[in-house]
Amino acid sequence: MAQNRSLEQVLTGRQTRDGAGVSIYRVFGHDQIERLDPFLMLDDIHSSNPADYLAGFPEHPHRGMETVTYMISGTINHRDNLGNKGTIRSGDVQWMTAGRGILHQETPEPFDGMFQGFQLWINLPRENKLMPPRYREIPSKMIPSVKLANDVEVRIIAGTLAGTVGPVKDIVVPVDYFDVQMPGMSRFAHRVQRGRNAFAYVFRGSISADDGSKARAGQLAIIPDDKDVSLEADREGARFLLASGEPLHEPVAWGGPIVMNTEEELETASLELRKGTFVR
Repeated sequence: MAQNRSLEQVLTGRQTRDGAGVSIYRVFGHDQIERLDPFLMLDDIHSSNPADYLAGFPEHPHRGMETVTYMISGTINHRDNLGNKGTIRSGDVQWMTAGRGILHQETPEPFDGMFQGFQLWINLPRENKLMPPRYREIPSKMIPSVKLANDVEVRIIAGTLAGTVGPVKDIVVPVDYFDVQMPGMSRFAHRVQRGRNAFAYVFRGSISADDGSKARAGQLAIIPDDKDVSLEADREGARFLLASGEPLHEPVAWGGPIVMNTEEELETASLELRKGTFVR
């Protein structure tokens, strides 16, 4: 097994606003399309002030991609124009495949404490851009955890780790998606599958590789594939999202919540929105 003693690159996100004025920490987006393909964007919403998130995300379109919402603490209600609706609570996941198009809205509820959730966008390949929309609602109790050496605990949302398989299956683009919790000064070794792009987004504490390269809370570390990477938590411990996926190597035409392959396809989507024919 090849060895790697360093994190390939460490990125810091930026604070922005989206929806009806929700305060969002955008971990990555357009600038990392090529290196993190098939992942398009990662948002981290966290605040102890409900005014930062209660405005929510009024009805908006999605097409050509998937959104994966993972709540750490708090509650979000959602509904769409097709009649689907539900609630995502602490520890729950919603895996939404927008496919050919939906009109969707998300409404957070007040939370006593730190409200925190993530939304990861995953691109769809050309042949699946216009597939029928679908949802997977995964309650927290259905997400398995595995205990590794040094008391490292990993929640497996999708993919396989240590022989345990996550509950999200039949995924269009093969991905692993883990929530890794490390006690202080513990170590976690992982090897990304050959040919995949991967990242670790730290949202508690910090992690470091053998050469001292480090990612702290609010930073994303790009992890090389087919390498055995050993990560160490700081004295306070660490918690991070670890994701890897097979790149599509396709052109990306991206306009807001619509992700297609060509500008012409984006123009078609915009025309359909104006004409009221976006949802089929």
